Amino acid sequence: MTPASPAAPVELQLLQRVILPLEHDPGVLPLYVDADYWTTVPLPKDARAIARREPWDEDLKRVPMRVSDFGELSDLVEDSGFRVPRRRKVSFGTYFNAFPASYWKRWTSLESVVLRVATTGVGQIMVYRSNARGVVQQVDSSTQREAGAATFELPFTFFGDGGWYWFDLIAEEDDFALTEAGWHAPAGSAPTRGRIGTASIGITTLNRGEYCAKLLADIGAKPDVVATLDRIYVVDQGSEKIVDAPGFDVAKERLGDKLQVIEQGNIGGSGGFSRGMFETVDAGESDYVLLLDDDIAIEPESIRRAVRFADYTVTPTIVGGHMFDMYDRSKLHAFAETIEMNNFIWGPATPGRHDLGASNLRQTRWMHKRFDVTYNGWWMSLIPVEIVKEIGLSLPVFIKWDDAEYSLRAADHGYATVTLPGAAVWHVSWVDKDDSQDWQAFYHARNRLIAALLHSPMPRGGRLQRANFATDLRHLLTMQYFAAAARIEAYRNVLAGPEALFSELDTRLGKTRALAGRFSEGSPIRDLTSLPSGLKLDRQRVETDESPTRLAALPWLLRTVARHFFSPASADDKRPAQAHLAFATARWWVTPDFDSVLVSNAEGSAVLWHRRDRRIFRAGLLNALRFAYILRREWPQLSSRYRSSLSDLVSVETWGRYFEQRGRSPR
Repeated sequence: MTPASPAAPVELQLLQRVILPLEHDPGVLPLYVDADYWTTVPLPKDARAIARREPWDEDLKRVPMRVSDFGELSDLVEDSGFRVPRRRKVSFGTYFNAFPASYWKRWTSLESVVLRVATTGVGQIMVYRSNARGVVQQVDSSTQREAGAATFELPFTFFGDGGWYWFDLIAEEDDFALTEAGWHAPAGSAPTRGRIGTASIGITTLNRGEYCAKLLADIGAKPDVVATLDRIYVVDQGSEKIVDAPGFDVAKERLGDKLQVIEQGNIGGSGGFSRGMFETVDAGESDYVLLLDDDIAIEPESIRRAVRFADYTVTPTIVGGHMFDMYDRSKLHAFAETIEMNNFIWGPATPGRHDLGASNLRQTRWMHKRFDVTYNGWWMSLIPVEIVKEIGLSLPVFIKWDDAEYSLRAADHGYATVTLPGAAVWHVSWVDKDDSQDWQAFYHARNRLIAALLHSPMPRGGRLQRANFATDLRHLLTMQYFAAAARIEAYRNVLAGPEALFSELDTRLGKTRALAGRFSEGSPIRDLTSLPSGLKLDRQRVETDESPTRLAALPWLLRTVARHFFSPASADDKRPAQAHLAFATARWWVTPDFDSVLVSNAEGSAVLWHRRDRRIFRAGLLNALRFAYILRREWPQLSSRYRSSLSDLVSVETWGRYFEQRGRSPR
């Protein structure tokens, strides 16, 4: 829980409160308090008699301890803050409680930060900083003899490429308790635009009422965070209404008139988020609009941090948050997102999933470097209203690439995107998902092409066409014929031009899902007993992680393409599956060797029946080659069409007309 907060001096603006977990969950404790940093501290000579009564080696001055050595978490997290047991040292050099000084130095007008730590009992406060290489130095300290607060003004002198500030607490002969701490702007440091800003939240939800209601209630439980908000727009696009969801009444009670539910047809995340952006601009109350996914859990303090950071940025800046794994809560899933321009594909700029429970901030050297991003996912993204007014709302693309394209468009207008450490949500990760082969394959392919036509700096999109053809061929060889067909439809849609986007916003999903019915692997099989009679399932498992070497890949590819193109399948559509492959086993160099194979889906909830069909393969391959040629040939003219249409396509006025045509009443 957040410690009770004695009022800070009025001249200090709170930027980042030191916080504790909302719930007593040991899994998230390392994000708040360094659970691997519990130690004994050196004892003075006159305390040796006391030490002999303790189960420690008195000759060992530092003995690593763990949270489990101190019993239940509730013994340490108290209503008044955090209690450090006698003769123990604990670090707040953690994801949520260290201060990302290098980001503030690079992007804001501040030149220093003020740390204020209020404690009771006798102990020491030790202040540290790191550099971009993760090297740690102590920079200040204070010995507290009675209840009170220590204040440290800490400059941003040495944070050009990275580095954080944090503090540790050391208890002496009695417990030492933290009652409140925070990082503040120095006295007299005014926000860049001369005032403290407020935000409206835009959430798009589709049949996730219980998740969304809890998210709203959690935000509403923090009055100091709610005070930074003007409105919370929940754009409900589902058939199961959020107003009927369990817990919605609690959210409504806490948020009051600030909560507004808007019901509209399903026009995807881009349509839902555009509605939240539109309503925020139209209301004229807020400095920022904060976009949040509906199926997340949030640390509410993250909202304040994003807003305050944006208040002090030198120029208007999109401020994003990180993403942790909802079901493995110490796992940081997305830290810094970028786009590789030659292939025009998104991806992380940092190492993959990182477990802060195993290696916390102080031990993770790469995390001390400042990472400048290309975009931030719309699981949490704060956008200044003045940027929205200038560059417009989302592209009308339903889902996929809307967030990345928006930051690229902002960058074209001179506005940066910053992913701010210490601001984060928990979201269901895509580790156990693969949406590249279901109905979303259409949006992956189409929207990537549209974003590249709008923003790629490479002639004719660089290697994008080659990458697209390789993906098409992989789908065809692995008998993912539905995904391949959906991608061909995507190419046709792109060639139809930008004029087609709005007209298909609420109809394309139905068309793409209908396409799935033409292919055996287009419909997941959740009950193996529903397979056609006569199918004898061979539970053979093919286990290999070794892909063909580059030298062997070309002959294998030519041989395999020839077999799929010329050779008919070994039996008719009733033929039994030759194997059942685990999702991780069904690699592109394994699956093509079969004529009929069951493949588990990524989340393990169903199987997909892949059956080779020479006719479908031939048509798919020829279409992939044809559209690769056409798109490359037409790229300059097509790019010019999309770029010249962009400002009208995304304008507040265009989206406003679209919403009014579908029943929105003007204010």
